[in-house]
Amino acid sequence: MNFLFKIILLFSRLPLQVLYLFSDVIFFLMYHLVGYRKKVVTENLKKSFPTKSAKEISTIRKRFYRNFSDYILETFKSFTISSNELRVRVQHINQDVFHDAKAENKNVILLAGHIFNWEWFNALATIIPQENCFPVYRKVQSSFWEEKIKGIRNSFGNQALEAKEVIRHIFRNKNDGNSVYMFIADQTPHVSEVTYGLNFLNQKTPAFVGYDKLSTRMDLAFVFCEMKKVKRGYYQINYYRIYPDGEKFVEHEVVRKFHKMLENTINKRPDNYLWSHRRWKYQHAIKVMETGL
Repeated sequence: MNFLFKIILLFSRLPLQVLYLFSDVIFFLMYHLVGYRKKVVTENLKKSFPTKSAKEISTIRKRFYRNFSDYILETFKSFTISSNELRVRVQHINQDVFHDAKAENKNVILLAGHIFNWEWFNALATIIPQENCFPVYRKVQSSFWEEKIKGIRNSFGNQALEAKEVIRHIFRNKNDGNSVYMFIADQTPHVSEVTYGLNFLNQKTPAFVGYDKLSTRMDLAFVFCEMKKVKRGYYQINYYRIYPDGEKFVEHEVVRKFHKMLENTINKRPDNYLWSHRRWKYQHAIKVMETGL
């Protein structure tokens, strides 16, 4: 494993222009030869966009595999990429939301979806006024790769937290506007944890609600992260504050608003979403289904 990782590190030091040549090869293999999860991708797209023609679905699917291949190589690059290069390649728009939250003495709950390339958020920690930035991650089975992936998340002064630890960490620490917690909030809950669902992309969708529970118990600043691929290797992130309809958030209000904003983002550029994931496999386990979204 260590030898393999040393090879990966050497590989990741190559310029992105060179790595994208390898991305082209990966695309050819995944899309044309292997057909990696093509059935899953096609089914997800058809159910999410029932009014689109077969030709439109095919075009989105092909573009998705190109973006997915870039994502794989960009993730390899994450092992060695500098904060200076990330700040050139990722433009952060509307950073005022972080300054406002700090002035209000409210910690930030940053909510993002699986839009390419969510792995390149990390340099945000170097430009916002908050001292503490906590990317939230899920453990992988291999302890070796767990350590290496956590190392990526800990780059640039971040302090990665495992998903099962983060809620407890937030409750135990001071809400003083000095911390940002970075959630990939469209994760699929384990079947044993599915309690709530909503209509997302024209499908019954189990929703992770851990961060939503925070909204009714603590006075936090919730921020939606909209990722946009400008061109190959360059991204733009817009940050939007999520406010309650009333004086305070009510149960499931944040999770509903997040999914609505994410759905709008996906509809703009559907090929930038992670369609190879079996997002809707636990529909049957939903106990409470939200309607009218």
